[in-house]
Amino acid sequence: MRNLAVSYAGPGKVEVVDTPYPEFVLKDGPGVNPANVGRKVDHGVILRTIATNICGSDQHMVRGRTTAPEGLVLGHEITGEVIEVGRDVEFVKVGDVVSVPFNISCGRCRNCKERKTGICLNVNPDRPGSAYGYVDMGGWVGGQAEYVLVPYADWNVLKFPDREQAMEKILDLAMLSDIFPTGFHGAVGAGVGVGSTVYVAGAGPVGLAAATAAQLLGASAVIVGDLNPDRLAQARSFGCETIDVSLGDPAEQIEQLLGAPEVDCGIDAVGFEARGHGGDSATEAPATVLNGLMDVTRAGGSLGIPGLYVTGDPGAVDEAAKVGSLSLRFGLGFSKSHVFVTGQCPVMMYNRGLMEAILADKVSIAKNVGATTISLQDAPRGYAEFDEGAAQKFVLDPHGLIGG
Repeated sequence: MRNLAVSYAGPGKVEVVDTPYPEFVLKDGPGVNPANVGRKVDHGVILRTIATNICGSDQHMVRGRTTAPEGLVLGHEITGEVIEVGRDVEFVKVGDVVSVPFNISCGRCRNCKERKTGICLNVNPDRPGSAYGYVDMGGWVGGQAEYVLVPYADWNVLKFPDREQAMEKILDLAMLSDIFPTGFHGAVGAGVGVGSTVYVAGAGPVGLAAATAAQLLGASAVIVGDLNPDRLAQARSFGCETIDVSLGDPAEQIEQLLGAPEVDCGIDAVGFEARGHGGDSATEAPATVLNGLMDVTRAGGSLGIPGLYVTGDPGAVDEAAKVGSLSLRFGLGFSKSHVFVTGQCPVMMYNRGLMEAILADKVSIAKNVGATTISLQDAPRGYAEFDEGAAQKFVLDPHGLIGG
């Protein structure tokens, strides 16, 4: 059976290619860890993909800023319908419509049993943690495809309670695989609660999801900073205050909004390709956001860091940054007794509660992040427009099941 998929074709390029239909075994291919080749996946299911999203994390690879090999099938944000179940699957059934956490976990190891599913010990032979279609994550095939294999299905998938209701809200529910839980994790890590003042660095989809999460958690003021006027306008569209960091460091602009240059909670939704502030905004400076957050977060506050940082960046600005070593003002964070919460979001910690909030009309995450449906064949255009700074979250619709 045909299985069209989106593949990394070298720096700045993606292409739609014909790939093998999934089987209940992990086969060799671009990015697959040799120790995983031949791994049986009788505990898995095969999905017909309903929605699979383009993520900023994918863009890091497509820009050539990781060690991802050419030919890697992309995509870790997956929502789909179960069409085949493996021999050992007990509870998930054909016809179920499900959300798939981007981080693959086994449900059996110590970390999974502690709900630390972003650092599962059994799915990646190289290090804790795994994801679909991502560099150095074990080689599980990506989900920007017509069909995808999901391992440990009884544990991993989140079943929507009603198919018809799910399809009515599918664009919102499609955000449960990554960016909504990831943004929420950033807000929780930053200690957002009722009455909090919050600064979110970055108005891309994860930053907008973090801002939405901060509102859901009861923040009194949510300020979003970015260089992109369209993305800042998107943040304002659902009630956020905004600052343009190309005009200078955030502290002065935050003081104009709040009467004080500090906030209770800081969230980094930018990651390792950060640029400088003010006159340096055209220059990459990977520690800018982290140092800026330490500056504007009050003593005793917390920093949630869902923005991606990597251990290998061949396009970095210096040799230290190529291995993830950044010039942090850690002494500042120490002197202010900051808490830093980093790492992959453990999606399963949040996705069920956020699903219920969506189904109960308590939040409109798709609208807030500018969700825009395109065909799988249009993926190269979506990647290009997203890379140019479009204030949109592109959702691929491989089978025309979403429409609009």
